[in-house]
Order: sequence, then structure tokens, then C-alpha cells
Amino acid sequence: MSRSAQRSRTTKETSISLSIELDGSGTTDISTGIPFYDHMLDQLGRHGGFDLTVHAEGDLHIDTHHTVEDVAITLGEAFREALGAKVGVRRFASGQFPLDEALVEVALDLSGRPFVVWDVTIPESLPLGTPAFDPQLAEHVVSSFATAAGITLHVTLKRGRNAHHIIEATFKGLARTLRDAVRVEDSSLPSTKGML
Repeated sequence: MSRSAQRSRTTKETSISLSIELDGSGTTDISTGIPFYDHMLDQLGRHGGFDLTVHAEGDLHIDTHHTVEDVAITLGEAFREALGAKVGVRRFASGQFPLDEALVEVALDLSGRPFVVWDVTIPESLPLGTPAFDPQLAEHVVSSFATAAGITLHVTLKRGRNAHHIIEATFKGLARTLRDAVRVEDSSLPSTKGML
């Protein structure tokens, strides 16, 4: 059975069309109009092993915030739908992920109870790319995604000086832990409650 979902979201600020296949090959087609964000979403798909398509248009003449946020929410909703009843999934995953001088720890639970702990201080940095991705938006992306997906998520910066490296290590770490957590191990539901 395919673990996939398609979502669209249209507001006065953004228009988004998105699809995800959890058991894919890491093939991505990303276009948000924000090159650095496209790069991070590409990392999520490729390192997560998800086939991910994201086409978004937003009010970038005002700011990148609306597009970044709405894509993260839509992606979280699609991820949750694709995951389905979670029968047989590994559920928990964690690890430490380096990128040059940066080291980020990611731990998550596909609990159905959204909760995010973000212990990441991103150094002062110029916005990344054009149109600009404000590095401070990284927390908002991760939190919006995890909340919409129903994930308990802890992200901790162990060390790092470069904003780009810290953010990219975070996205790669999130991708790898999601890939591990969604892996189907057996046919039982990994919960003593009988539901997730």
C-alpha cells in the first residue's frame, strides 16, 4: 500500500501544491521562489528517502515568511496523512548530524502529540539567498511542520558557528530521523494505548 498524500492550500498570501511519497527514492521537485528554502526542502526529501514535490507561489514582495510558514504547515499535514495509522512503524528515532563545524542533535517520536523543543541559537547572519531566507525562520519551519504532522520533536545545537551549516545540519538530521522513524518493522502498532 502506498504511503503517499497530496495537499493544496490557497490563501490570500500563498498558493501551494504538494505531494509526498514516504517510500520513495528521494526524488524531489521543489519550487517556492525562495532558493535557500528550496535547498533545505530538497535535503528533507533526498535524505529522508521521500519523493517530494512542492510548488508554491507567495507574496514574496512583502516577505518570505508567509510562503515559508504555509509550505511547512502543508508539508506537515501531508506527512501525517501519508503516515496513516502508523501500524508497524519504528516510531522513535534520534541521532547527531554534523556539517563542518556544526553538530545538531535531533530526536523525535511519531506520537500524534505535537510538541517541539528548539534549543538552537543561530548566530547573527545576513539573510540567506535572494529573495532572502531569514535564518531565524528555521525554527518556525521546523515547529510548524512538526505541529501539523503531530510529532514530538527535540532539536539541540551541540556546536556550530555558521548559520547556513547549522540550518542545513538540522534539515538533514530531521530527514534522517524521519526516514528511520517511518520505517515499517512489523505489523503491530507501537503503542500501549492501542492508537497513535
